[in-house]
Amino acid sequence: MPKLPLLSLCLFLCTSIMSCASVGPDYTAPTLATPAAWNNLDQHELAHSGQTNVGQWWQGFDDPLLSKLIDQALANNLDLRSAETSLRQARARRVVATAGLFPSLNTAGSVRGSQVSLPGGGIQTRENYATSLDAGWELDIFGGVRRSVEAAEADIQAYQARVYGAQATLAAEVAISYVQLRTLQERLRINRDNLAHQQETLQLTQWRVQAGLADSLAAAQAQAQVEQTRAQIPALETSLAETKHSLDILFAQQPGTLHQKLAVPASLPSLPQDIAVSIPADTLRQRPDLMAAERVLAAETARVGVAEAARYPTFKLSGSIGLDALTFGGLSQSGALGSSLLAGITAPLFQGGRLKAQVDIQDAQREQALINYEQTLLTALEEVENALVALSNSAERIQALDQATQAAHLAATLAQQRYESGMVDFQSVLDTQRSLLSAQDSLANASADNVLSLIRLYKALGGGWSQVSDPNTKE
Repeated sequence: MPKLPLLSLCLFLCTSIMSCASVGPDYTAPTLATPAAWNNLDQHELAHSGQTNVGQWWQGFDDPLLSKLIDQALANNLDLRSAETSLRQARARRVVATAGLFPSLNTAGSVRGSQVSLPGGGIQTRENYATSLDAGWELDIFGGVRRSVEAAEADIQAYQARVYGAQATLAAEVAISYVQLRTLQERLRINRDNLAHQQETLQLTQWRVQAGLADSLAAAQAQAQVEQTRAQIPALETSLAETKHSLDILFAQQPGTLHQKLAVPASLPSLPQDIAVSIPADTLRQRPDLMAAERVLAAETARVGVAEAARYPTFKLSGSIGLDALTFGGLSQSGALGSSLLAGITAPLFQGGRLKAQVDIQDAQREQALINYEQTLLTALEEVENALVALSNSAERIQALDQATQAAHLAATLAQQRYESGMVDFQSVLDTQRSLLSAQDSLANASADNVLSLIRLYKALGGGWSQVSDPNTKE
């Protein structure tokens, strides 16, 4: 009978300790200063300030194929699947950590046979049947297990944010590769058109040489220019094939899978008329990398408490209920029942400073996580500011190159006409043709840079992932 009060006391203690304070620091999210507005937004009047959902920013480009490609990549990409697998591992580790809060229960059974020699020379066979139910519980008085669960929860949230980050990065990579592909197709068209025009000029020059109206130097110069232009085409075709292959890999497909779908050239995605840019504080809450960095800081802070709890005594309760009988049927008799209850305490006395050093190591890791969080914040601010500047300046560059291309085209036409009339030498034709090709190629690249700058801006703003539920509670 004295066991019952002791058992009741132990159960009372077990339920009471769950409300006890845990050792180690309690986590408080750091408050870092952020600017009230973007510096380069006001200077260039690039966008309309205000809150916006940039989760599926690619829908604003009005390019159905681009939208389809990004959606397919989000469903198949291997890096994204790997990030999701890491999230599943983190959730399983939380289950392991949570299990430490509860008692463990095990059962066992055995049959033992033995033979004993009798005085008369015979042998007697004896059997023993036993079964038991064993329970054990390490009381989390100082909160080490609770801190482990707290760290595991923060790890889940960090890995969930990394999944969001993988989605954002993937969407941007697909869009960037798609824009580069369309740009290479346009540059190929420009080079082939110029090559055809230069070949016509070469043929005209050869006729003039045959007619005695021009010398062989002009024909040689025209031939050299044709071959130089022709030499650029294989390099562009190589880059185009490599870009298609990179898209295949983003889709987790073998190289060549998308070639047919992307074979027909098309124009660049069109930029939306209005670009809404959130204030810095809202943008930072949207950035997955900053979410992950903050959650890693929370996890490392909780692990300081885990290390601190290891310096304190541990309390364990164990009990066993068993049946022991000489026959299998005897296990059901009341006399076969036995029980035991044990309470124990273990305390570290001398560890050579190891436990204290473990706390110092974990505290340094917590500080390192804080530094990483601050650095991630600064990087996020830098990326947005750079993207705003690039987007604004790329629009100005396009305008200037467009005018330069029109002027170069007019110059090339006039030079050709005057050369045919004998008013200018052939060098003027060569110079204007080179200028036209260079201007057209630069304009194609600048147009691509304009779209790419907007893609990088959306990525810097934290767009590209869809938050089904709050990352702090997502399962």
